[in-house]
Amino acid sequence: MYATTETLATSPAAQGGRSRWLALYTLCAGMLMIVLDVTVVNVALPAIQDDLGFTSSSLAWVVNAYLIAFGGLLLLAGRLGDLLGRRNIFTAGLVIFTAASVLCGLAQSQEVLVIARFVQGVGGALTSAVILGMIVTLFPEPRDQAKAIGVYAFVASAGGSIGLLAGGVLTQAINWHWIFFVNLPIGALTAVLAVKLIDKDKGLGLGRGTDVPGAVLITAALMVGVFTIVKPAAELGWTAPRTVVLGLVTLTLLAAFIVREATAANPLVPLRIFRSRNLTGANLVQALSSSGMFGIFFLGSLYLQRVLGYSALEIGLAFLPTTVVMGLLSVRYSEKLVMRFGPRRPLIAGLTLIVVGLLLFTQAPVGGNYFVHVLPVLVLLGLGGGVCFPALMGLSMADVKPEDAGLASGLIGTTAEVGAALGLAVLATLSATRTEAVASTKPALEALTDGYHLSFAIAAAIVAAAVAIAYTLMRPAKQAEETETETDDLVLDAA
Repeated sequence: MYATTETLATSPAAQGGRSRWLALYTLCAGMLMIVLDVTVVNVALPAIQDDLGFTSSSLAWVVNAYLIAFGGLLLLAGRLGDLLGRRNIFTAGLVIFTAASVLCGLAQSQEVLVIARFVQGVGGALTSAVILGMIVTLFPEPRDQAKAIGVYAFVASAGGSIGLLAGGVLTQAINWHWIFFVNLPIGALTAVLAVKLIDKDKGLGLGRGTDVPGAVLITAALMVGVFTIVKPAAELGWTAPRTVVLGLVTLTLLAAFIVREATAANPLVPLRIFRSRNLTGANLVQALSSSGMFGIFFLGSLYLQRVLGYSALEIGLAFLPTTVVMGLLSVRYSEKLVMRFGPRRPLIAGLTLIVVGLLLFTQAPVGGNYFVHVLPVLVLLGLGGGVCFPALMGLSMADVKPEDAGLASGLIGTTAEVGAALGLAVLATLSATRTEAVASTKPALEALTDGYHLSFAIAAAIVAAAVAIAYTLMRPAKQAEETETETDDLVLDAA
């Protein structure tokens, strides 16, 4: 990595005597608040529907409004962190997210809640997009960086299952409004600590000109793409005319964005960053693994609820072993594994464990026993996630220069978000289609279970594809370094 005084957002030197680890925990607190919000809201949706009178179709906008803003702005937010200063973008996002959370909690109408959720998504994108970039500049030493990324990866990946428990407790003990109000003290405290513990970085600045057309094109492409996945594709099907038209619009906008970035003097997303096989491979793996994992947590929750009869609180408790195992590995052992074997081997091993867990889930029957049919799956998912996700985060940032750290951080977040939305839409649609196909020949619960089994098997195949990409495309750090040097030499010779 190459460092300059302007581009180092939170370098150890800039931190002076302040604790880098306290700064890390502050960043992770902001990330946890964002991650928790998604699953907390999902648990509270029935209560929100009853209180504000949403229909089943309009209720989806409580989730979709957030996802469209969040997924659409992540990449732009990451680049803005490089240009305007990552701490500035992080704290601005916290303020917007916290204020919007209060508005969500106060909402007494459907319109106010949906608009506030969209604004929440804007704040969430600004906050989360720059965190990984701040961490890698805060911890440049390989061992400390691996440990710090392990903590971050645990919060980013396991926070959702904590949200299931928190959502159940708050909704049942008080009311749904408090799933939003609790963000006020957390967000305010995190913003104050960020200002105190993380030195302000200058950023590259906007003096050389801002790629406004590129920003408009990529934001529009991602927003239209996420909307297509969560709305017409999920409700009308992938071959519906509306889905196809919006899909073509998304691809056209993406193509126009690539052309713009290839020709712009100061592109929003310099295409040179994709010359790194590790960065490109990490984002492909992130998209595929997020597709499989996010969809399975959603459909696994439905299996526990609809087939085994669990309550919201019981579902949250059921998923806790995944969180515990993932946290133990991410925080205590992932750094040792990465330092001992490099990031590529733990990544492949962890993804393989996830594949095994998903295949095992296809055997969960109607009337299944939690300790026999569910717990082993959740432990395997926790083991796999705890081993592979810290390694994946490290690989996604390994070849990135400091001035592009925010962009790379936003990129890995974008692929995770789009992958999760796509995976959920595809797996949920296939599950429902399978259930409908066998409903006339099997009892209702068996038909539901058949649908879930199909989705679990497809999720396993998706994650297996991620294993293949990690094995064939990614390279150990030393080999990647040598390849990059050879490429640079060829460019110099040609010049």
